[in-house]
Amino acid sequence: MKVRNRALSALPLILTLAAACSDGGGGDMPGADGTGGGGAGEGAATRFEVTIENVTPARDYRVAGVFDTPVGESMPGPLFPEKSFEFRVGALPGDRLSFTTMFGQSNDLFYGPDGAGIALHDEAGNPVSGDVTDQVLLWDAGSEANEEPGAGPNQAPRQDGPDTGAKDPDNTVRLVQDGYTYPAVEDVIQVTVTPEPGNEFTIRITNVSVVGTLMPEGAEPAAVPLSPGLFVVHTKENPLFTVGQPYPDNGLEAQSEDGNPRALYEWVMPRAGLTSPASPGVAVVHGAAAPLFRSGEADRGKGLENLAEYGNPTMLAASLEAEVGGASGISSVLVYDTPVGAAMPGPLLPGAKFSFTVTARPGERLSFASMLGQSNDLFFAPSEEGIALFDASGEPVSGDVSDKVSIWDAGTEVNQWPGVGPDQAPRQAQPQMGADDPTDQVRSVDDGYLYPASSEMLKVTITPAR
Repeated sequence: MKVRNRALSALPLILTLAAACSDGGGGDMPGADGTGGGGAGEGAATRFEVTIENVTPARDYRVAGVFDTPVGESMPGPLFPEKSFEFRVGALPGDRLSFTTMFGQSNDLFYGPDGAGIALHDEAGNPVSGDVTDQVLLWDAGSEANEEPGAGPNQAPRQDGPDTGAKDPDNTVRLVQDGYTYPAVEDVIQVTVTPEPGNEFTIRITNVSVVGTLMPEGAEPAAVPLSPGLFVVHTKENPLFTVGQPYPDNGLEAQSEDGNPRALYEWVMPRAGLTSPASPGVAVVHGAAAPLFRSGEADRGKGLENLAEYGNPTMLAASLEAEVGGASGISSVLVYDTPVGAAMPGPLLPGAKFSFTVTARPGERLSFASMLGQSNDLFFAPSEEGIALFDASGEPVSGDVSDKVSIWDAGTEVNQWPGVGPDQAPRQAQPQMGADDPTDQVRSVDDGYLYPASSEMLKVTITPAR
């Protein structure tokens, strides 16, 4: 949210008001058809159709991940008494937490919430805080016949390898009800939720069992190790299993029998992650490099901040238009702001596309920028050099160039969890709400949050016009 040599008006948020950029439409700007300005290379001009499509798939889970390394340890492993797993998630009101972790002294039992999950906000929208163990239950996966807890030869601590036990004649996921004696949930596991700034939460899973928690007949008293596990944040019911239904073929068997969440993680991850619109943007045909930014340098204060923080390309387009034909090597500038088939400007939602035409000569390149809407100040763009529109022999480039586009951090505002941050455009009351980014550099995204690859969100194609 840094302000450099200019005053910002309270412009409407492009992600919530479709007409926010209607005063900056491409057709109203000089050179918007790609024909204006100077700085063109030598040779015949070629027209190119550029298409930017939002290919973000529908997601079942906002966040997903594995917890596998106890706090204070350097290597993954089981959770023994007095140790804890800890992880952080982002969530909005209505989002819920589900997780799985194996009851280690069993054939196929695991702890987790019921199909609704654990609410991370109360009905008033306030963050939940404290002990939520009363919402955790002990489940039978229904994949392997049960033996006496802590004594069975086909249980993970004693079996020679996976899948050594007999099949369970009842293959449904259910609360434990096999006649054996199990400790109360709160005598083995404790789960706490701690709210953090920016709609984030720290989840802590602690093993509170002690030696003697299990008293198997004919064996030494034992504690109960907990396995590494998987977590998801979701709004859908029954995100990992359905009570009373056969155990799903999604990796739950390996989690509940062997304490290995890997297969479950591999099933979940394609269904998890960020879904986001992209904003209207600015496209530039240029010869010299870096018309929009340089990686590792601060934002230039010419409008990239407006674009990256709340999706408005107007100021950036005007600044670039003033440089057409000069030393910058910019030959044309245009704004793209109306999705194909739409009647008015607006954001690019999943399944929609922007399409525009530029004209260039051999040696010239294409740069563009669009905000990643569910962020504080991230934007899609090629590298600072732009995308070559001609190959080494001077022939026009054609095809999918999505691999040349990345997600960049403008360095103007501190990042919050994608899709939930209160200072992100869809949720902030007005522009300039977030804290300044202390790094203050344009850079590729590397802040530790879970962003998809750019190619999983945008498909960019270039086609020479015939």
